[in-house]
Amino acid sequence: MVNLLTRIKNTIVTDINEVLDKKESKNPIALLNQYLRQSEQETEKVKKYIERQFKLREEFRKELAHAMDMATKRKGQAEVAERAGEEELATFAKTEAQYFSERADKLQTMVAEASEELGKLERQYEEMKHKLKDMQIRRMQLMGRENVTRAQVKMNKVLGEEHSHQTAYDKFNDMEKYISELEQKVQNQYFHNHIDKKIADLELKMKKDDSLQS
Repeated sequence: MVNLLTRIKNTIVTDINEVLDKKESKNPIALLNQYLRQSEQETEKVKKYIERQFKLREEFRKELAHAMDMATKRKGQAEVAERAGEEELATFAKTEAQYFSERADKLQTMVAEASEELGKLERQYEEMKHKLKDMQIRRMQLMGRENVTRAQVKMNKVLGEEHSHQTAYDKFNDMEKYISELEQKVQNQYFHNHIDKKIADLELKMKKDDSLQS
């Protein structure tokens, strides 16, 4: 049962390693990184649109200021021409003043619309940046969890191998002890079976030695 559980655990560890190391396309962090890159690109595009909208509004404001100045100028010139009795010149100046005044009204509306649109874009841009930051924080959280998971898998693998090595070492020691005991038993059995013959041979040898010495 222990060996079966060990094999199952090793299989699971191998599967997890394959998922973590070889299937990055299904890794949520890889997917989040891809989505973050796309979001960062879109956010950068929005930033450029905002900068362009700001420049357009400033251009509208410049044109508005110019139109208002010209309308005021032409009105003054019309009054001067009337006092001088230059009716044709006065009429032209009044027409110009009316033209610039109408242009100023249109530009004022454009400036107001551009400012409103710019405000919306800036609010949406800030919202996008907040969401982007939230995703970046989420990515860091997932990276932390991934690191913990990878470390745990590696530690479990190492600890499992260490336990496996220790078990094999213990089994080797047990086997060595068993063989030593078996050898001792065989040796004892040998002495038990041959002790009479050994003693008889020793006695015969000792007698021969005594005879030679005498």
